[in-house]
Amino acid sequence: MNRIEESGSARADGTVTRELAALQDGDRAAFERLLPLVYAELHGVAERALAREHVGHTLQATELVHEAFFKLAGAAPAAHDRAHFLGLAARVMRQVLVEHARRRLADKRGGGLPFVTLGDAVAAVAVRDEELIALDDALRRLDELSPRLRTVVECRFFAGMSEREVADALGVTERTVQRDWVKARAWLHATLAGVQQH
Repeated sequence: MNRIEESGSARADGTVTRELAALQDGDRAAFERLLPLVYAELHGVAERALAREHVGHTLQATELVHEAFFKLAGAAPAAHDRAHFLGLAARVMRQVLVEHARRRLADKRGGGLPFVTLGDAVAAVAVRDEELIALDDALRRLDELSPRLRTVVECRFFAGMSEREVADALGVTERTVQRDWVKARAWLHATLAGVQQH
């Protein structure tokens, strides 16, 4: 990245940070100003999240972005910068996908909860509705033990964020993210294997 690009990127990050601060100060119009600044990145997060969904999934990336954005707007997220906001958006997108999976399963009256594999976060691995719900339940339990580990999984697995992006969102080093990713995967593997046995 050259200096001109760096300067433009820093200005854009500064604008996002200002709009997030305005939002926390009660300026509801800040959300309308924020959407165009982060839309392309949110759309990329949505596309990566949907790449893991089964073929024929009815939700499109644009719909996922809008649904997640409206949920975020209603909650007035306490994000302090672009990376933190994208991490929160990944969590909300996970919730939207899980809600859709639960509705589809309710329609089908589906069966048990099969095993989920958390491989390379960058590779798009299709996940069935039952697996997504099992993973969501496990992530809720992981959150009770370590919210940071849960966030690492959301950012890496659901949003496809790089280790650098996750580190920026959490304010930690890339090495910490790498260690957290290994710990979280091991814990989830053991937890989901236990679900499969019952």
